[in-house]
Amino acid sequence: MTKNISEKTFESFNWLDIKGPTETQLEDVAKKFDLEVFPVKDSVEHGHLPKLEKIKNFDFIILRAYTANEFDNNSTVEELSNKVAFFYNEKQLITIHRTAFPFLEDIHKSDLKFKSVYELLIHIFKEIVQTYNVPSQWQTDQVDEVEKTIFLKKENKISLEDLYFQKAETRISKKLLVLTQNVINKIHVPDENLSALEDVKDNLVKLILAYEEAMEDAINLMNTFLSVTAQKNNDVVKLLTVFSAFFLPLTFLVGVYGMNFKFMPELEWKYGYLYAIIFMFVMCFFIYIWFKKKNIM
Repeated sequence: MTKNISEKTFESFNWLDIKGPTETQLEDVAKKFDLEVFPVKDSVEHGHLPKLEKIKNFDFIILRAYTANEFDNNSTVEELSNKVAFFYNEKQLITIHRTAFPFLEDIHKSDLKFKSVYELLIHIFKEIVQTYNVPSQWQTDQVDEVEKTIFLKKENKISLEDLYFQKAETRISKKLLVLTQNVINKIHVPDENLSALEDVKDNLVKLILAYEEAMEDAINLMNTFLSVTAQKNNDVVKLLTVFSAFFLPLTFLVGVYGMNFKFMPELEWKYGYLYAIIFMFVMCFFIYIWFKKKNIM
């Protein structure tokens, strides 16, 4: 037995776990258990979503566990999660995956006794679903932090890119959980395992609702952030417009008397400068009163 292949025998079934298999190893597994080689090889290909199929004497399931770190910016299924492929019947369970999963290693090292392949299968399903628990709390905490920052008027500390990735991660996580739920709902197990399977289904429902809420909050926060930013820009434009409204007529007046015509009677007035200054103040006063009436200021 090579390092990347682990085998464990229980009372009524055998479990073969393969991590990062080579093409030759996959072909050997397909030949040994009379499986079609293409589905076996597909089990380690990138991009598959959770699904359930029937292949000869085995049921074939693909599920994806959450494997991304808290501060990673991810926008694809492959970046956010890694998959585990299951081939099983009542006597044999085969799990195939590209990367290591601590919960699978822990099961191998433990002294847990599973009475049937379905009991072990449901236990692994539960562990996969639980990988989404902590990320769900990350998303909730991030939403709360962003919300606090926005309403404390510290918008400059918020990254629109981070908001986008947060929305993407919650959307993808929810999508994976919904697909996982569809797979779990199609699985048939003996009556003695129904209770454990229902527990997995309940956890899935709770997580789907949690991610749905986090996704809606992220979308609302993004819209709020954009609205606040737009309002801030509007305030700047409004301020510039007010200044322009005051200085435009004054600039016009100065421009008129700055022309170099030879005959401009007002230039000979003794108090012409004083009259011009008073006229400018009066003009500004009337502009101010007009803005007040229009509720612009």
